[in-house]
Amino acid sequence: MTDARASTDASSWGISSGELARVRRRTLWVLSLGQVLGGVAFGATVSLGAILAAEISGDEAFSGLATAFITLGAAALAVPLAAFAHRRGRRVALASGMVLALVGVVVVTAAAAVASFPLLLLGFALIGAGQAANLQTRFAAADLATDASRGRDLSLVVWATTIGAVLGPNLVGPGEIVGSAIGMPPLTGAYVFGVVAQLAAIALYVIALRPDPLLLAQRLVKAAGDRATAIARADRPVAARYAVIAIAGAHGVMVAVMAMTPVHLLHHGASLTIIGLTISLHVAGMFALSPVFGIMADRLGRVTTILVGQALLAAALVVAALGQDSASAVTVALVLLGLGWSASTVSGSALLTESSSEELRTRRQGRSDLIMNLVAATGAILAGVVLGQIGYGGLAWCALAIVVVVTALSFLGRKPAADATVIPTGK
Repeated sequence: MTDARASTDASSWGISSGELARVRRRTLWVLSLGQVLGGVAFGATVSLGAILAAEISGDEAFSGLATAFITLGAAALAVPLAAFAHRRGRRVALASGMVLALVGVVVVTAAAAVASFPLLLLGFALIGAGQAANLQTRFAAADLATDASRGRDLSLVVWATTIGAVLGPNLVGPGEIVGSAIGMPPLTGAYVFGVVAQLAAIALYVIALRPDPLLLAQRLVKAAGDRATAIARADRPVAARYAVIAIAGAHGVMVAVMAMTPVHLLHHGASLTIIGLTISLHVAGMFALSPVFGIMADRLGRVTTILVGQALLAAALVVAALGQDSASAVTVALVLLGLGWSASTVSGSALLTESSSEELRTRRQGRSDLIMNLVAATGAILAGVVLGQIGYGGLAWCALAIVVVVTALSFLGRKPAADATVIPTGK
């Protein structure tokens, strides 16, 4: 939706362009705060998940299943949540995802109390629903955005994840104190804060996300379709498919390498402090500069920014492969890996949104999140096998092949379409 189109379409539906801009800004604030609250709960889950899985199963080999089931839960819910959003709007869909995640937190706590590993995994899968909702907030931020601001708006919501990602893990200690005081099972105290955060996020979306950005956008498009001068954006399926490939490729590379980095560093004698610092810097690279990449995507173009992301990923993998014996080099590689993921994900999400017609947009967004999570889960599993066979450097070189493929296919993202098709007047 161009600025001019936003203005004329808004007027045709009885809402001024100034009021539409205010709705857009308020929507960004609500979505960003929702990301912070959702991130608090998810950050605590990620920190405790592996420990709980190892403790309840009695085998450290099963500790990775916590993250795997969260990822699979997010993948399973991605398409249904997107379809639900298309029918009922973002407000109901996002709140529903958070409700399922809240149920997941309760199930995890109950599983810890009765020491049931299958029940624990079910809880983690339900928590993945909250992650699916968190992922879809970036698309919600683009519902009312203009071509000139779509990347920036989307990236601001992604950036808000940084706050929750930092706060969540740091609530584990205080949570254990609170949990012990109220009689919660060991290692589940931090979920007290998670429950509060989830309830706050649900209330926020239900009360404050009005008017619903997706439903409003759909009505504006419908109003424009009835007007003689309306200009319809043509669907660009090839460019949309490339966006999905770019997002999934970047996510798969990032998860595969990041998941194996703590193991690699530990085997090379790095302290837990160094490992924690490396992962923290990596997370900062993923989210902290996302607004920069959003602005870059708006000004330089979506595909150009995707290629910047691929270049950063390639640099990260080369540094990781050549400097695998140096903790400092691996840390630099992880920061570059986070930056490359950020640039590719922000610009790829913007490209997917604007390359899809309004009727197909939410469906493709859901499929993109599904594919992204499945690729991540597969990448994490295969990365362990590759690490055991050819080492960390070999894993980095294998991941580089994916970056090369995404880069080589970039011409698909520039496939033109008849973006200015005048709708017949019916005269």
